[in-house]
Amino acid sequence: MDILLIAGLWLDGSAWDDVAPALETLGHRPVPLTLPGQGDGSTSATLDDQVAAVLAAMDSASGRVMVVGHSAACTLAWLAADARPEQVAKVALIGGFPSADGESYADFFESKDGVMPFPGWGPFEGPDSADLDEEAKRAIASAAIPVPEGVAKGVVRLTDERRFDVPVVLVCPEFTPAQAQEWIDAGDVPELAKAKHLEFVDIDSGHWPMVTRPIELARLLATAAAEA
Repeated sequence: MDILLIAGLWLDGSAWDDVAPALETLGHRPVPLTLPGQGDGSTSATLDDQVAAVLAAMDSASGRVMVVGHSAACTLAWLAADARPEQVAKVALIGGFPSADGESYADFFESKDGVMPFPGWGPFEGPDSADLDEEAKRAIASAAIPVPEGVAKGVVRLTDERRFDVPVVLVCPEFTPAQAQEWIDAGDVPELAKAKHLEFVDIDSGHWPMVTRPIELARLLATAAAEA
């Protein structure tokens, strides 16, 4: 199965460099995406541009696909399911949750000169970054690509209720499946509360398992794709 891989904020397709070969070995075709504004040199890209790039990758795939979103890009994966529910065999969400209709995509940190730069490691102290050593932190920070304001502040628009029929697997890195279920039950994640086929998978890592647990993550994704 073709597996579209969408990394979160400040990352491009190279974030999956250690995951993609393992997925290939397990019999799947990984398609790591470098999104407009996050790797192509553009600072004027919008959320619509990124959604269009994901849909274009889906159109180039053979058959139905599994769409994987990491962190903020969980919303992009969910937007793909909303736009083409018949084409998405499964959505895999890693360390994040889809925003609801009308919410901003990822307006989390201060923007400057039209972009939202990586804010440093302060906001990610604790479980998010506990399994990253200093070398890994330096590598991630130095490679971080500022996110265009038109992406971060883009408004999420969801229109097709058939998205709730698409199976979803939530990969839980810095939080547990029990915590995720609590947040959903409390109404904090309304989109997943309506998902008809939702499963949880635990992975012992921080927020960036593609860096610290790439082989294990590939196995989890391969299993999810095989069950789709």
